[in-house]
Amino acid sequence: MQVVAIIPARYASTRLECKLLLDLAGKSVLQRTYEQACKAKYLKQVIIATDDQRIFDHARSFGAEVFMTSLEHKSGTDRIAELAKQNPDWSIIVNVQGDEPMINPDDIDKAIEPFLHDPLCQMTSLYHCINDLDEINNPNNVKVVINANGEAMYFSRSVIPYESSKAVRLEGTKASDTALEPYSLRAFKHIGLYAYTRDSLLQLASLPQSELEKLEQLEQLRALDNGIKIKMLEVKSAPIGIDTVEDYNKAQELLG
Repeated sequence: MQVVAIIPARYASTRLECKLLLDLAGKSVLQRTYEQACKAKYLKQVIIATDDQRIFDHARSFGAEVFMTSLEHKSGTDRIAELAKQNPDWSIIVNVQGDEPMINPDDIDKAIEPFLHDPLCQMTSLYHCINDLDEINNPNNVKVVINANGEAMYFSRSVIPYESSKAVRLEGTKASDTALEPYSLRAFKHIGLYAYTRDSLLQLASLPQSELEKLEQLEQLRALDNGIKIKMLEVKSAPIGIDTVEDYNKAQELLG
């Protein structure tokens, strides 16, 4: 079984300019992400896929295997699928976000393991438990509801599941406005790492955007809308994604 990880890497970023090339204790965000992925035991290859010459040259400078892909891709999934089409020997493909320099290699392996035991497994992803009210209400933290088989039922930026018994009115708010007391049940925060069979990846990339995907701005909803099952694996914590200046500063502090 040929298992590869691809790191889709764009130069442009809406919230933090050229974030993948920012320095973190002597190495770029992208280099640290790549080196962490290379530590995963099940991976045979780790590849960077980009459409920008600056990213390409930088990846080459630290010895990464890197490929130029089309400028037309609208998502990392499309960029990965371009390479998957050219490599029919790939069995399992892992999508590792380029802005997660502290991704745990064990978590990458955890996303791969179901494919080693279940020939019907199509796609996997990760989550961890949260019970902090601010985290639960933060729309940047995508939440997932999981069924009894450990498969994703729905992803949302909203609070799901909504624990109606804990909804309380805040003084001075509109009737439609509510706040939540701390959950007695845990919420599950989605971690945006995916693994797919090659066939499932190519199927997903060939499908048009679904209405729910457009509404929530969550690409994984396209899979659920089209009957692709996503096996969810629990991990202990979420890695720090570098999306904002605050994220970058926090990562710098952690790396000393």
